[in-house]
Amino acid sequence: MALGDHRGGETVSPAGVARAKAMNGPREGVKITYARSDGAWKAFDATLREIILARHLQHICEVGGGANPALPRDFLVANDLEYTILDISRQELDKAPTEYKKVVADLCDDAPLEGAGTFHLVFSKMLAEHISDPETFHRNVWRLLATGGIALHFFPTLYALPFVANRLMPEWLSSAILRFVDSRDRRMEGKFPAFYRWCRGPTQRQMARFEALKYRVLEYRGFFGHGYYNRIPVLRRAMDRVANRLVRHPLPDLTSYACIILQKAA
Repeated sequence: MALGDHRGGETVSPAGVARAKAMNGPREGVKITYARSDGAWKAFDATLREIILARHLQHICEVGGGANPALPRDFLVANDLEYTILDISRQELDKAPTEYKKVVADLCDDAPLEGAGTFHLVFSKMLAEHISDPETFHRNVWRLLATGGIALHFFPTLYALPFVANRLMPEWLSSAILRFVDSRDRRMEGKFPAFYRWCRGPTQRQMARFEALKYRVLEYRGFFGHGYYNRIPVLRRAMDRVANRLVRHPLPDLTSYACIILQKAA
């Protein structure tokens, strides 16, 4: 499935696609689309599985999977996949089921990497915002990939207001606010410091960063809107109106989330 399809309850504006192309210039071969963020989380899971099946990707590495691997064991077994979870935290990896292969590594370090050059797919979900050194991180993802391999990342972006606030607030205050707006399991889905470096929508500068690391940008999708105002109806309605307008008249710097598909160039 291409990220530009209608899935997960999202509405993709054809006018938005056209304007996105005009705003981002004639970057040949890059598919850029915009949509509401509603359903983007589930759509990423569907996209991940369909990329694996459509491209016959066998050796897969999830970076930052920690306690919550994105791919369940039944999907791995049914498709005879080799799946590795790589995370900086042994403590988080220990929370994941024991049947997964786990590797402790810091991709912001230039140390040798287990499995370098062997993975057909390396992906992350809501990890990039926590990376302190994105250039080294994405270079190491490139090192993990086999030639022609795919990197897939889903992440929140600046300059959405909740993430700007999270970046500027002290950790104790942002944690208290998150407890109010999100009832997640704190043990299995902990909150970690966020930097939002290289976490942007599909701008020229953002794509140039990846191309400088010898990636080919295949697809870049920006999402507008978020769920952080769901408990405050007046703000939720205002956000809905703004998000709908931005889908029709997209501004890459105002996305709330983005998904990017990269390929390790030959």
